[in-house]
Amino acid sequence: MKLGDVLRSGDWKNEKHVPVIEAPENVGADEAVEITVSVGAEVPHPNTAEHHIRWIKLLFQPTEGFTFELADIQFTIHGEGLKGAQAGPCYTEPYAKVKVRLKESGTLIALSYCNIHGLWESAKAITVN
Repeated sequence: MKLGDVLRSGDWKNEKHVPVIEAPENVGADEAVEITVSVGAEVPHPNTAEHHIRWIKLLFQPTEGFTFELADIQFTIHGEGLKGAQAGPCYTEPYAKVKVRLKESGTLIALSYCNIHGLWESAKAITVN
């Protein structure tokens, strides 16, 4: 079995697990560009101690060559606390902004991990002028 065999994808407007990538389609070479990654943009994902998004990874696959990891975002608290699983004082939401500089065109790839439903992926092309 390979990793690709267990990765799930889908239409993020209908599936609450698919990571959403928000980024411009075209950017200038070496220009700082802000990329947003999130899970649950249209259909909210549960955020409880029992069911939550644990992390999102943002990768870049240039048109030629190997894949690079741009960001590894961990969501480490989901309502846990001394008073019980849902009685804690804070939650982290599966949402992050990352600023990157690209010198080549390629594909942004986001992976997300749900502690119950496993690994999910999405991708978005980005052109560097």
